[in-house]
Amino acid sequence: MELFATYAPLALGLVMASVVAGLLAGFLGVGGGIVLVPVMVWMFGFIQFPAELAMHMAVATSLATIIFTAVSSARAHHSKGYVLGPILKSWGPFVALSALAGGLLARYIDPDTLTLIFAVVAVLVSINFLRSSPLVIADQLPTRLSANAAIAGGIGLTSSLMGIGGGTLGVPVLSAYSVPVKKAVGTSAAMGLLIAGPAAIGFLVSGAGVAGRPPFSLGYVSVPAVLLIIPITMYLAPVGARLAHKVEPAWVKRGFAAFLALTAARMFVSVL
Repeated sequence: MELFATYAPLALGLVMASVVAGLLAGFLGVGGGIVLVPVMVWMFGFIQFPAELAMHMAVATSLATIIFTAVSSARAHHSKGYVLGPILKSWGPFVALSALAGGLLARYIDPDTLTLIFAVVAVLVSINFLRSSPLVIADQLPTRLSANAAIAGGIGLTSSLMGIGGGTLGVPVLSAYSVPVKKAVGTSAAMGLLIAGPAAIGFLVSGAGVAGRPPFSLGYVSVPAVLLIIPITMYLAPVGARLAHKVEPAWVKRGFAAFLALTAARMFVSVL
């Protein structure tokens, strides 16, 4: 009974977060991780999980779930012709390698630093969602290999350390280079797989043997949490993707921006 009382609120919280994460992953292309990570950190704290592991476990577990969500969401967008293969081909290797590097290096990054990275990017994403029109800096993607490597590598590394998919950073970056929004969302959804897969492997390796992890963990990944989250997000991501092509997303963006701002504020307070 005591075990149930401890873990039932955690399971309920993860279910509710998974519903929101799955819909947002498909609807806005942001990747459900930006919802799942803070919720898991708070829930781990609720059950008195070791503070030095909570952020790493939340990030890694989120990435493991995004592998499956990204497949589901990308297929839905691809069926509508919104996934741009040439961008994935040119950016893919840099995204994947930098994401793997982030996962492998995570063991050597203290949890407060990971939290600050998440909070800072969450603020920037929140501001971007409040813009009336996307920031545009060029009418096409860079042609130089070094520029593409830097952009794609930055997306992969930052996303892996935040536990998020490709959409949170990929959509605004692609939009800044005049890629149509729906194609930016679809391409970023597919990019999420190139981030989450290698990054999750990195966290599996870097977390192996770390003391204090809960039972049924693989590296920094909580297997029970993954098994709970995946069915919900996989089912709802295509639903969100279909809604994205039918519903005006302005009000959703404003609400999501407010959520991100509050989340970031709480994270800043927790580490400063």
